[in-house]
Amino acid sequence: MSEAPGPSGLPYRPCAGIVLINRDGLVFAGQRIDNPGTAWQMPQGGIDKGETPRQAALRELVEETGVAADLVEVLAETRDWVIYDLPPELLGKVWKGKYGGQKQKWFAMRFLAEDGAVRIDTEHPEFTRWQWMRAEDLIASIVPFKRAVYAQVFDDFRDLLA
Repeated sequence: MSEAPGPSGLPYRPCAGIVLINRDGLVFAGQRIDNPGTAWQMPQGGIDKGETPRQAALRELVEETGVAADLVEVLAETRDWVIYDLPPELLGKVWKGKYGGQKQKWFAMRFLAEDGAVRIDTEHPEFTRWQWMRAEDLIASIVPFKRAVYAQVFDDFRDLLA
């Protein structure tokens, strides 16, 4: 993973994301606890030192949704890293000001269990509520600066979605 800086001069935070797909081809979306009533997103989080992107994705899945790795089938990953820059108003405010954006590896995973296996009341909750959404509805519900990221990820996984 390259730590080359983005336009802000700050490096990108390595991150893994999960497109959790149910049997109807819908995608898991959680409403962020720190932005109630507005921002929805898919599970994602930083890649720890010594961790592969896939390992990070499976860890984040458990940490954010309560869904254990044995309840999913990893179907695919994005061809390339997906990169986004933080908008100027967030620079220096998130991730302790260390990063100017994220470079993400996304994984499509088939959810093999019933909805009751989803438990967002985790040790460190990220979401206030969750639902299954169509990809295009989720793109419209994400914060604007991440819309292009979601569009690219869903394009990579278009054959797996409803």
